[in-house]
Amino acid sequence: MKQVLAVDLGGTKTAMALVDPAGKLSGKRKTPAAPFDATIRQIVSECAECGPDAIAAVGVIVPGIYEPGTGNAWAPNLWGPDFQPLRAALERQLNVPVAIGSDRSGSVLAEQWLGVARGKRHVLFVAVGTGIGVGIVCDGRPVEGAHGIAGAAGWMVVGSPWKPEFAACGGWESQAAGPALARLGGMESAEAVVAAARAGDRHALEAVTQVADSLALGIAGLVSVLDPEIVVLGGGLMQAGDLMLDRIRRQTLCWTQPIAGKVVRVEKTALGEDAGLLGAARLAWLHLGL
Repeated sequence: MKQVLAVDLGGTKTAMALVDPAGKLSGKRKTPAAPFDATIRQIVSECAECGPDAIAAVGVIVPGIYEPGTGNAWAPNLWGPDFQPLRAALERQLNVPVAIGSDRSGSVLAEQWLGVARGKRHVLFVAVGTGIGVGIVCDGRPVEGAHGIAGAAGWMVVGSPWKPEFAACGGWESQAAGPALARLGGMESAEAVVAAARAGDRHALEAVTQVADSLALGIAGLVSVLDPEIVVLGGGLMQAGDLMLDRIRRQTLCWTQPIAGKVVRVEKTALGEDAGLLGAARLAWLHLGL
């Protein structure tokens, strides 16, 4: 049985693996993130090593924006501020179909395929770490938007008057991501605030509660607009899920459309570091009609 080559282009590393239709990974490897031309060579070389008959398609996720109409990708942490012709560069050198999407789409597709959202057709994946991004699946298919920007939910307005710092990353992200928790807790990192909260520090616990409430406010808006069956929470900040998840669930129910709020599930991701590779593989299998 053929496999697809899954490629997860992260901000600091590139991960690749062969993935079969059941989601089983083999031959996984990681390399440091590379410039655009070197990235293309890496992918082409991996395909060549596997042999022309071993790979049915290539699936790639990028940490930024992918424009389905042009095939161009914007990944400033990897290749600078300019869009790069990712699809054309790969199709020119590979003799297999190429499917590309954002890392947001990759995360939500992995959850829908093999995670806590398995089998669901309307799914949101909210990744909360240094920033906030949302993967969207509607009627079983990922939503990228007209320009590949769908899910850049950190820019949502969540009730606060506009502040100059919102210009850099948006209102919701400024109030609900990891740096916000560090700022509210008065510590050097979100991890430090979480550790202090677990130790019973009152100020740290208040900061965690405030961030959880801000997260719930944004999630409630997403639920009201998109009516998902399930919202999956992931990203680095969800390592503090034991402190935040119940609060997020309760506050989401307070703010969201009442019928949608009663039927939606809010869960923490159960997938580990292979989620990106699984999402890239799922893009490839969907591209093949499977």
